[in-house]
Amino acid sequence: MIKKVLDKPTILQLNEYDVNQRIIEALTNVCSHAVLFSIVNKAKDAEKISDELQMSISNVYKTLMNLEKLALIKIEKFEITKNGKKIKQYRSRIKIAKISVEGINSKVELISNENGY
Repeated sequence: MIKKVLDKPTILQLNEYDVNQRIIEALTNVCSHAVLFSIVNKAKDAEKISDELQMSISNVYKTLMNLEKLALIKIEKFEITKNGKKIKQYRSRIKIAKISVEGINSKVELISNENGY
């Protein structure tokens, strides 16, 4: 009976757990949460996010990179400045996130920010 409870998880289960944990960490981290939900309704560049949230630009870029790796945000478009610099406009792929914990299992439900995602 004890052996059944302590069975080793499969590689697939470990991978799923790892992704869920990373998403939960991103959603519960104050900076990530603020950045993610500041770009739900409108795409913004890192500088605008930094100004609005009063966060350092380096922290915003680091947060955006992490959220992009987790596929929680996307680059909606690029804007070209007068100097020819390409500026990324980021947008949240989710509008609602629900986290539930049942015993040792956690579940993340993400509600799309757009149709067809």
